[in-house]
Parts: sequence; C-alpha cells; structure tokens
Amino acid sequence: MIQDDRKWFEDLRASQSYKDLSDRPIAYFCAEYGISAKIPIYAGGLGILAADYVREAIEQQIPLLAIGLYYAKGFEGRETRKLLNPEEVGLLPVLDNDKNILTIAIPIQDHLVYFKAWKWQSGTVLMYLLDSHVNENTIVDQQITDQLYGMDREQRLKQEMALGIGGMRLIEKIGYHPSHYHLNEGHSAFLIFELISHQMREHNLSFEQAKEITRERVLYTNHTLLPAGNDTFSNDLVALVMDLYAKEIKVPVQTLVEMGLVQQSSTFSMSLLAMRAAGKINTVSKLHSKKAAEIWKDHPMFPITNGINLKEWDKIVDIDRIWQIHLENKIVLLKEIEMRTGEKWDPNTLLIGWARRMVGYKRPLAIVERLMRFLSITNNTERPVRLVYAGNAHPADSEGKDTLAELKYRIEKDLKGVAVYLDNYDIDLSKKMISGCDIWANTPVVGFEACGTSGIKAALNGVLPLTTRDGWVDEVELYKIGWLLDDANITEDILEKLEHEILPIYYEKDNNQIPNTWVAMMKNARSLIYNDFSMTRVLRQYLTQGMGINP
Repeated sequence: MIQDDRKWFEDLRASQSYKDLSDRPIAYFCAEYGISAKIPIYAGGLGILAADYVREAIEQQIPLLAIGLYYAKGFEGRETRKLLNPEEVGLLPVLDNDKNILTIAIPIQDHLVYFKAWKWQSGTVLMYLLDSHVNENTIVDQQITDQLYGMDREQRLKQEMALGIGGMRLIEKIGYHPSHYHLNEGHSAFLIFELISHQMREHNLSFEQAKEITRERVLYTNHTLLPAGNDTFSNDLVALVMDLYAKEIKVPVQTLVEMGLVQQSSTFSMSLLAMRAAGKINTVSKLHSKKAAEIWKDHPMFPITNGINLKEWDKIVDIDRIWQIHLENKIVLLKEIEMRTGEKWDPNTLLIGWARRMVGYKRPLAIVERLMRFLSITNNTERPVRLVYAGNAHPADSEGKDTLAELKYRIEKDLKGVAVYLDNYDIDLSKKMISGCDIWANTPVVGFEACGTSGIKAALNGVLPLTTRDGWVDEVELYKIGWLLDDANITEDILEKLEHEILPIYYEKDNNQIPNTWVAMMKNARSLIYNDFSMTRVLRQYLTQGMGINP
C-alpha cells in the first residue's frame, strides 16, 4: 500500500543509511530522460520511466546523480524540432573551480574526444547530460551526441562510450563517490570498464579481482526482450573504437570485448556486458522475469514491476468527482484531435485510445482487422465509438515503420470519421490521451511487453483497460476494472467485448447522464494503481532488493 511505502521513506530519512547516502549518493545511468516536453531527449517508455524514477527520488529526498546525454537534435523517430539553447530550457553549464566550462576526455578510436556537461537540479537530485559540442573536437566528433538512437552504428557505439565511460569520469572529476550504480538498460554498460579500472588503480588489483569487487555495487535493469532494444555491435568495431581506451586503462582490448561477446558469434552485446558485470539484475514485471529466464538462463533476474510517479500523471486528483473531471479531460483531448485532424467528436461518444511505440508485436491493427463489423459497431447512432491512435516507430525497426504506414493508410482509406492518428507522440500528448480516452486498448502478443506503463497511467485516471494479459496486467485481477482479451483470437474478442459488454455499460446512464456502473469501475481502476503501482513502491524495491539499503 502507498501509505506503507511513504512511511518506509520517512523511516529511511531518519536513519544512518540516509546519512550515508547523502555522503555517497546513488548514480543512475540512462540513455534517455523524459523529464520535460521542452527537452526532447527521450524516445518513449524507457525515458519516461527514467524521469519518473528521478521525480520520485526528488519527492522522497533520495540523493541521486542522474547521468545521460544531451541530444542536440532530439530523437530520430520523432519529427525534428529546433531545440532551444540548453540554458533556455533550464539547463546550466557545469563549470570547474575557475568558473570555466568543465570538460572530460575519452580515448575513442585513435584520439581523445572531449565532452562538456549540462546540469539540472531539483531537490536532492542532480542530472548531468554530456555534450560533444566542444570546440576542441572535430566536426565529426561534435556530432556524437546529436541524435538519440541514430542509425549510424559507429556513432551509436561512441555515444555509449560517452554515456558510460564519460559519465563515470564526470562524476569522479566533480568529486562524487557513489555508493551504488544503477544501469537502466544496457546502453550505459561501458561504465563497468571504468569502475573496474578505478579498482585496479586504487587497490593494485588484477582485472578479474577488480571485476568481482565492482559487481557488488552494480544493479542492472533490463527493460526489453526485443533485439531492437538491446544494442549489439560487431566485435571488430568495438575493438577498433575502444583500442586506445584499452591501452589507457592497461587492459587488452580483447579482454574488454570478451565481456560482451555473444557465444559462438562475432557480436558484442551491451546487455550481456551488463549482465556479466552486475551483482544484481532485475526485470520490470513478473511475466518479463519468466520470459527473460528462458532467454538468459545463466543470468538470474528478479522482478520489480514498474510503477508511475503519481503526481506527474494524475489528472483526476479528486476521486469523488472522477466522472466530471474525466469529461473535462476528455474535452481537452477532443479539442486536440479537432485541431490536428479537423474531426469534431461528441464528448458523450465512447472514445478508445491506443498509444505506444509502433511495433508489430503490439498489434495496433488488431482493433480494425474485421473492418465491416468494426464499422457496423462504431457507426451505430445510438452507441457510437471513436478511435484515436498515437505512437512513433523505432528508427531501427523496419517492421514498426511498415505497421505505422499501413495504419495511416487504413485510417485515410477506410476509417474516415471513425479513427484518427495523431503524430509526434510526446509527453504532452500522452497526458491528454491517458486522461481523455474512455478505454485504453493494449493489444500486445502475450510475453512480449515487458511491463506497459501507459496502461498504468490510463487506469490511474479512470481510463478502463481493454488488454491482453501481458506485462503488469498478468499480476492483477481485472474484474470490475476492465476487460481481458483472448491473445489467440484478439480481433474477434475485441469486437465481442465492445458490442456486448463495454458499450452497454458505457451507454447505460441515469437521469443525470452518469453511467454509474462505469464510474464504479473507473474508481476501482484508480484505486488499484494508486495503491499498488506507484513509483514510490518501485523506488523502495530498488533500494531494498537492488541495493540492500534499509532504514
């Protein structure tokens, strides 16, 4: 329960453990942060989750260093915008003791590359974002941090050296000595080499000895089972780009490469590097943990099911006025839809939302596969239905791009007036959708969705789930909360439930035009999320189970 978690943090703040954390904070590494729509250095769920982790640390007053990169051109999968100067979005340059721009150097390929950093602070959290736009660098090197998840593999590898190696060097140069290192996904796994190198120098240890000591302070969170989310590079490329670095830390480059080597292949995996070096590894739901065990049998993992920062995503606030506030939120979304598409829809019409990354396994087309029956249901003048889509495809996912193209084609050709697609899915649009829709459709093939926090955010706001039993949903009972879908017969089941269960409840209203049974379900959904799926609970589990920190 949320009250127990909040009490736990009160006890922690009064303990010696908290004083120790104040002296030696946690270092949290992630390739993206959705901390603000004004700073679009995020792609999707990973960055939004990382930002919620940061927000919760601020609320619970946990000393934290959040390390990332500043992408001058944002995310390739979202329409490129002209970014404001970093200082104009609340970032400050990191300066040395003489008030000059502080820089750190990393040996990359056959020369040094320099990075400066931007700082963002709130409460007990300091965020540092490394930036390769330094005058001493060549034009090519200045472009290293230009774009999140760019397609150039060598550039991507250099970014990950900047994040892991550069992030650690920045921390040391500023003067911090973290107690624990939390790697949020494998993109920052090169941090491991810096930690090992530090132990070798400080304590005159061998590589293997230093590696074992380092393990105890490293927690690695795996977020996806999909290849597109687990970075791999050719062994030859890694050896080439890391050669000078290996010489600097006095470790054979082949020793470094072997730590990420996929057996019987010429592939280097960032995820395997993280798994082989971390003392503890967690997944982000219980089902994810089961599936991960089938893939990575030699690397035991334990689940910490994702949650959300309640303050950031709660657009209801007052549960006693949940229906009235929901209608207000819905009108905001409908105005957005009208502004973008010209479609003007009635707030009293049932609105289904589907918004997340466009990828084949999430099956965005499942709702409309049986077109004629879908249209016969949605165009019923007494019980109409409208459908709003949003989401971006990963730049490396050709299937996802094809799926998005087909969706847009179908909407334009067959679903005019019934369905719309809203492009440039970002934090601001997400907040409107997870609070303004009536139903949140979640249609992944079971076993592929690591967690699915968009459905958690929607349910917090009384948007009822229509979902397969994947990710977090596998851990709850949806009776009087939402509807479970048959994974093997999903399109037919969506239409059956829509026609015979969902629409009758939604359109059964009292004299005040309130669907009382529906509202009761909204309250049930909100209570479930509020009590069991908060980031407060998640952060507590990371501290206790992942890092061994207790009051």
